[in-house]
Amino acid sequence: MIRLTEIRLPLDHQPDALVAEIVRRLGIAGEDLLNHTIFRRGYDARRRAAITLVYTVDCAVRNEDVVLARLSGTPHVGVAPDTEYHFVLRDGPDFADRPGYRRPVVIGAGPCGLLAGLLLAQMGLRPLILERGKVVRERTVDTFALWRKSVLTPESNVQFGEGGAGTFSDGKLYSQVSDPRHYGRKVLHEFVKAGAPEEILYLSKPHIGTFRLVSMVEHIRAEIEALGGTYQFDTRVEDILLATDETGARRVAGLRLADGEEIAADHVVLAVGHSARDTFTMLHGHGVAMEAKPFSIGVRIEHPQSVIDAARFGAQAGNPLLGAADYRLVHHASNGRAVYSFCMCPGGTVVAATSEEGRVVTNGMSQYSRAERNANAGIVVGVTPEADYPGGPLAGIAFQRHWERQAFLAGGGDYRAPAQRVGDFLAGRPSTHLGTVEPSYRPGVTPTDLAICLPDFVVLAMREALAAFGGQLDGFDMADAVLTGVETRTSSPLRIPRGPDGQCTNVAGLYPAGEGAGYAGGILSAAIDGIRVAEAVALTMAGRPVDGLIRQTMTRAAQAQ
Repeated sequence: MIRLTEIRLPLDHQPDALVAEIVRRLGIAGEDLLNHTIFRRGYDARRRAAITLVYTVDCAVRNEDVVLARLSGTPHVGVAPDTEYHFVLRDGPDFADRPGYRRPVVIGAGPCGLLAGLLLAQMGLRPLILERGKVVRERTVDTFALWRKSVLTPESNVQFGEGGAGTFSDGKLYSQVSDPRHYGRKVLHEFVKAGAPEEILYLSKPHIGTFRLVSMVEHIRAEIEALGGTYQFDTRVEDILLATDETGARRVAGLRLADGEEIAADHVVLAVGHSARDTFTMLHGHGVAMEAKPFSIGVRIEHPQSVIDAARFGAQAGNPLLGAADYRLVHHASNGRAVYSFCMCPGGTVVAATSEEGRVVTNGMSQYSRAERNANAGIVVGVTPEADYPGGPLAGIAFQRHWERQAFLAGGGDYRAPAQRVGDFLAGRPSTHLGTVEPSYRPGVTPTDLAICLPDFVVLAMREALAAFGGQLDGFDMADAVLTGVETRTSSPLRIPRGPDGQCTNVAGLYPAGEGAGYAGGILSAAIDGIRVAEAVALTMAGRPVDGLIRQTMTRAAQAQ
């Protein structure tokens, strides 16, 4: 197959224009093009008056070798890479059926844990998946109880339960992580098998939305169970059991659950997500290696989606090929802080995302249709352990909790969130009422001054950035846009170091993975990391070396976050 990239066509191009451009690019007769597949389709809206669609296409042609030789060195023409997933192990049952076999255990059923469990099951290793929260349908009921009735269930909410935090999000399925083994394609194919629309295989910015994610999670669970895997829900890991050899080296020996049950285990994937604060405290108490890492803190901003559509697409706003417009904004403030938009949700809602009583946390969510009135995104400021929360690996958690508590109190102490008009925020005065933009956060908001819910340096940087963003995107700094606080769970505030073989650097058999361990940021990158770790577990269990390319991807994952 030949891959052509950067094929640019007008937004309103005719159906046969793509084929005509492929034939022209390759310099072949039309009958010599045997077939073609769109690998990716995006758009370039930098010139609103001339928006173009941008294609990457894989083609089968007659005399492929001759065509490739003739076009050797031509930009945007090359051999299509092999993106099919190749299992590192398919003979799991050869040793998994032996007496005394200990199944790998996966802690957490978010995107990372789901894909780790799925891969282990597909390799015949019959994983045990432990999830502290409930099955996704029951979890949804509990989550809606917070949104509608201000009733929080600490073990079943936006953060905890089957599907992880990504279930209540926009369902974005794109990432900038290095992916030399094309794990991302494996993830997308598995999602399509589970019910996602096939367009996620080629759209440059695919998304699914919450309701579709719910049913997909159920389909993946069914496949894992059909392959011999087992789930235990409402099962919180209370402690990790360790063994020490004669040299003093430690390794995993098992897990103790909250109900007192002990499970023997030699290989444990730690995919607990970024909000499992009690688990991190327990691991730190055992001396498991961990280190504080940077993350970001800020608020959610809401505009009418029509404002964002017009600013991004001009006269083409509403075109079905473009959908609801998104944005990505960055500003380097004069106080040295980076301010950026995070997890932008077109046509979505701001949701209550706390997992602890007496705290307010915000996040964004969209359905597949992205048809709600408002657009929302996090506007967040980078914070670092050296400057902002010194004191050890758990200091970032204390920092998050402090500002989440301030937001709870400022909102009224009943899980309403503090909110402020952008015009008031920029002027440094509290909001006493809201304007034309109706906030979507439930169970409701309290107009106030967000400066009491954020560090001073965050407030200063955000004020400067909002004005700058207004110059980049018309209407962004409109006075009636709504800010809702606080956004603190942008990523894990710590990292659990692991070696190139995927294992914790000072506890063998423990495989830190995904967002919680500091190796991912979003559904796709977390799922990719689940595959990486599952491969490392499988090869180690089979007594085979973890090959160089897997080791390389492990190293890159650590460097990227």
